[in-house]
Amino acid sequence: MAENAQPIIIKKIKKGGHGGHHGGSWKVAYADFVTAMMAFFLLLWLLSSTNEETLSGVADYFDNPSAINAAGGASTSMIELGGNVDVSQGDGDDNRESNSFEYYSEAFERMELDKLEELQEELEYEIESSPALNEFKDQLMIDITDEGLHIQIIDKNNRPMFDLGSAQLKSYAKKIIREIAPILNKVENKISISGHTDARRYMRSDGYSNWELSSDRANAARRELVKTGFPSGKIARVVGLASKFLLYKESPLDPRNRRISILLMKKKVEDDIYRGQGLEPERRLETMKKETSQSKTKNNENARTLEDAIRSGTTRRTGEIVRFRGAGE
Repeated sequence: MAENAQPIIIKKIKKGGHGGHHGGSWKVAYADFVTAMMAFFLLLWLLSSTNEETLSGVADYFDNPSAINAAGGASTSMIELGGNVDVSQGDGDDNRESNSFEYYSEAFERMELDKLEELQEELEYEIESSPALNEFKDQLMIDITDEGLHIQIIDKNNRPMFDLGSAQLKSYAKKIIREIAPILNKVENKISISGHTDARRYMRSDGYSNWELSSDRANAARRELVKTGFPSGKIARVVGLASKFLLYKESPLDPRNRRISILLMKKKVEDDIYRGQGLEPERRLETMKKETSQSKTKNNENARTLEDAIRSGTTRRTGEIVRFRGAGE
């Protein structure tokens, strides 16, 4: 009968503690907290070391996230975040400069180039259509270089800008400067004026040479520009280069080597001049979008006016504008 007795089972219940699979949950929560704090302090460090332009770009992104080019393709943003996502600067700040002035965005440079091309077209139209300039078109060379819009007024054998050894502008040279001055004044870009002579030896008893002569001629052009109302503050540099940079090196005595060069400078070139003098480049907000739009409208009107005049017979096309492509070309 003892063999048929049921075994007695004693169940013990432990009270207190958090055993089982919940025993390490606090460690996971603590790790999440530490990670969040690290991310927070990293964010603070990034914000403290980022310049104002980048911070503004990030703010623009949150204001207008739809402007992000996230579906592929090239972006014109100044701030590249990798992949296809860039921070947009917004319509009003496409030409914003970097804090260090060392580099400018592709959008800035493209807008600046568009502006210079529009001015070049306007100058070419004026030369083609203006009786005051058309007769001197073979003495005007216009081109866009890495430095900006380059305008050169060159001498001819029978029509020099200056008498030999003189820094007094001829009347027709003054006329050319007066005609192009208003166009140059349509934009904020500053200009550089340089004077050049041919390689003919010139030396007075007092030591006055081609260096002084070319400088005086550049200054004569500057004074004539200022007389037209061109702001003197927009003239960044006036230099005399003698025969150092001949236009036609194979013919050093060619009268066309005697010239006045007016360079409408790109912003970076202007800034480099300031840096070369140990100065901080001037800060200014470019208005190239507005200027470019106005120039395009004006050039379209000019083109239509010129074509209508040609069709009506009131004027005729006398040839193509000479564009400077380099010495000897």
